[in-house]
Amino acid sequence: MSTKTPAAPAKQRAQESRLPNTGSKKRFRAVEPYIWIAPSIILMAIFIVTPIFKVFQLSMNKVTRTGQLKGFNGFENFATVIKDPSFALVLKNTIVWTIAVVVLSTVLGFLLALFLNNEFKGRKIARAIVVFPWATTLVIQASAWKFIVNTDYGTLNTLLKKLGIISASVNWTPTPTAWFAWEIACGIFVTVPFVCFCVLSGLQSIDNSYYEAATVDGAGYFQKLFQITLPLVKSSLTVSTVLNIIYVFNSFPIIWTMTKGDPANHTDTLVTYLYKLAFYNGKQGEASAVSVIGFLILLTCASIYMIYTLRKGDDTL
Repeated sequence: MSTKTPAAPAKQRAQESRLPNTGSKKRFRAVEPYIWIAPSIILMAIFIVTPIFKVFQLSMNKVTRTGQLKGFNGFENFATVIKDPSFALVLKNTIVWTIAVVVLSTVLGFLLALFLNNEFKGRKIARAIVVFPWATTLVIQASAWKFIVNTDYGTLNTLLKKLGIISASVNWTPTPTAWFAWEIACGIFVTVPFVCFCVLSGLQSIDNSYYEAATVDGAGYFQKLFQITLPLVKSSLTVSTVLNIIYVFNSFPIIWTMTKGDPANHTDTLVTYLYKLAFYNGKQGEASAVSVIGFLILLTCASIYMIYTLRKGDDTL
């Protein structure tokens, strides 16, 4: 007499049919991270990689005023730009502008962060005041600074007259160098808050027990600063410095609002210079060549700084 296995209940069979295949599940897990980052990759390809490729393409072609390509010309645009007497001056201005703003804003921002990290009455108000220059648009900041140093009706002359320090208006911008110095001052003023809050976030993550142990061992303020504080905020300083190099090097609104690079390119940087080439002179090929030169300089400097800092950090571990 043969026996038959009772059929599984319909509910159980339905549940088993819905269980995923083990192989398919493993394959899905393998590609799942790529699915999540796919939107970011697509956006980067559209809005970052594609424009960079387009700029390189324009820099190596003859380009009309309307942006039409008229044939490959190799490095002719680069040669034309480098032979221009103004290019050396503009490149020097860019280097001075970037180094001055980044270095001074980093030092001042670090000192300000040390101050704001202390406990004192009104610390929250002080932090709010510090963030204002960073939150305000650069065009407004540059316009305000241009108004402040104006010879005829600037607030600097007005204030100094009321205080009795000067009797007649002073021309604070007699030369292009003076104008450029005021632009650097404006750049430092709007950059310090960014550095300050980057460093401040690092300072607040330091465990107070390190300082207590150092105090017990008899360490002074500067020993704590150089042996504890600086090593532990190095990552924050690295991030703020690299981002500052990028932002300051590519900064356009301050210089354009205050002087437009005049007179005769004496206050131009690479960004304002290529803007004039592209939209004032209609030389889009040469402007793209300047853009590529700036991109390569920036990429090299940022990469060297990052590699040096990370290697130095690894050696101290």
